[in-house]
Amino acid sequence: MPALDQVLSHLGTTRTWQEELYRHLHAHPELGLREEKTRTLIAERLAELGYEVRTAGGGVVGVLANGPGPVVLSRADIDGLPVKEETGLPYASTDTTVDESGQTVGLMHACGHDAHITCLLGAAALLAAQRDAWSGTFLALFQPAEETAAGARSMVDDGLTDLIPRPDVAFAQHVLGHEAGVLATQTGPVLSAGDSIRITVFGKGSHGSMPHLGVDPVVLASAIVLRLQSIVSREVAPGEFAVVTVGALNAGSKSNVIPDRATLLVNLRTYDTRTRERVVAAVERIVRGECAAAGSPHQPTFEYYDQFPLTDNDAEVTSTVTEAFRAHFGTERVIPLGRVPASEDFSRIPDAFGTPYTYWGLGGFAPGTGVPNHSPFFAPLIQPTLDAGTQAVVVAAMAYFGKDLS
Repeated sequence: MPALDQVLSHLGTTRTWQEELYRHLHAHPELGLREEKTRTLIAERLAELGYEVRTAGGGVVGVLANGPGPVVLSRADIDGLPVKEETGLPYASTDTTVDESGQTVGLMHACGHDAHITCLLGAAALLAAQRDAWSGTFLALFQPAEETAAGARSMVDDGLTDLIPRPDVAFAQHVLGHEAGVLATQTGPVLSAGDSIRITVFGKGSHGSMPHLGVDPVVLASAIVLRLQSIVSREVAPGEFAVVTVGALNAGSKSNVIPDRATLLVNLRTYDTRTRERVVAAVERIVRGECAAAGSPHQPTFEYYDQFPLTDNDAEVTSTVTEAFRAHFGTERVIPLGRVPASEDFSRIPDAFGTPYTYWGLGGFAPGTGVPNHSPFFAPLIQPTLDAGTQAVVVAAMAYFGKDLS
């Protein structure tokens, strides 16, 4: 029996517990860097499978050394979102948390991380059960806080590169709105770099009936919002990708009071480092210029947060994995992913090792029924999504185990 078929022959034995585990994880999401129960569950399951369990920065890594050969890393993200679930599923989350403003909000795995965990644990189990079919080291890495761009950095900052062997290749997958069972791959830039900026501009407070005695930050902020829209249309070359979004503008509390400041929350997406630098510089230039034109009494402040790196798939790794997918799933089940303007922090992990990587999409919905990630209605089909995602990790890993990468 071919080695890949031998490893996958036990898929039927993992399917039952995977489906049960998925329902449990879906019903009990945890926010980034608070995934205590999720992390404990993962660590216990890895230990049961015979993996050496190591922890860093709120994440868990299972290490399975199985003789000479490549070191292959596969990552799953594990955090949920502050979203109230509206799927109506019998295993829907009813958990809640308290946000920064003191409001009680719902919790949900609205981005498929519950499926990512389940698929990677399933793949880890299959590889552990058939060690005579492959040679090398498998690293099953479970990363916290992907949604806030804090988890990968947290693990790296906590010494991940000294904790585990340097991987020769790294993978990650993500459930998307494609048809369930479909795999989607892409060479080169696939997920955009993302930057969020909290910008505070200052005015001079006054009575609403005496605007001439103040500097109105609401008018100032409004002018900034309009001018920022010219960056993509007039400062980014046609054919280059950039998005500038003002997601919030907050100022004042009463109709007849001119406040002394306004805050804008701005989000940027780019696929190229130089484009990002130009867009960031344009944002700061426009804000400072509008503040000067309005006679603002203080310089604006810029706070950068939730910063995501570019996900740039290695051409050789992506080609190897894509061909392995086509051989196993059939060419009709492997489609181009294209560029996705969403962002991820996965690449910080392989980049810390200097390791080439690829990131692919995993379809999770019946044809024509897909909903966007982060929707309160995000509900991937349990099957064939879990089977396809589990097999995908094994197929990608087995494309390397036994191969001489020296």
